[in-house]
Amino acid sequence: MGSIAQNLQAVKSRIAEAERAAGRAPGVVALLAVSKTHAPERIGEACAAGQRAFGENYVQEALDKMAHLAALPLEWHLVGPLQSNKTRAVAERFDWVHTVDREKTARRLAEQRPAGRAPLNVLIQVNVSGEASKSGVAPAQAAALAAAIAPLKNLRLRGLMAIPEPGAPPSRFTEIGALFESLRGEFGLDTLSLGMSEDLEAAIAAGSTMVRIGTAIFGERRKVRHAA
Repeated sequence: MGSIAQNLQAVKSRIAEAERAAGRAPGVVALLAVSKTHAPERIGEACAAGQRAFGENYVQEALDKMAHLAALPLEWHLVGPLQSNKTRAVAERFDWVHTVDREKTARRLAEQRPAGRAPLNVLIQVNVSGEASKSGVAPAQAAALAAAIAPLKNLRLRGLMAIPEPGAPPSRFTEIGALFESLRGEFGLDTLSLGMSEDLEAAIAAGSTMVRIGTAIFGERRKVRHAA
């Protein structure tokens, strides 16, 4: 792989080409750099190359990076499972949470969000493939959860997130895209977090507005143990 700056440019070119191929306007798809397990210095390199939004899976790892990189203008997204004993730290420190799949979790985040901060941006995780190993609500339950979250103070419901199974057919992506469109008007949604390094083209064709890219930017993840 090239440098992080080169990798970022290559990913942005892929996104732009996928937008064109799908007949979508240039620049409608945001890039979230997934930096889990990668050192703060590599995030700093990505920031120097113009990247500002970073996704982390593990709360404590993210908090350590936030402290190390406090001088940089970064936006932090939680893209991993959220345990109930971690909601306060997430509510206090993160800008986005992609993995809300229970009303109880949303209420805890709303209650624990500091009054002086902007509302926490949240996405409902949808288990579009029905895999037992994945978190998320069933597609049929997404509307009810959206209705419960939308009125909560200190939160801003932005949309949906999904992780189709590896090698998923295009129909899997269009299914979540259609669900997003069906809820968009009623709840004022503007974000569909869908697509990773290996499938961003299919995601963008299905209407994704944010792709989560790790390997294509930072290379293979280091194998390290983390407390969630």
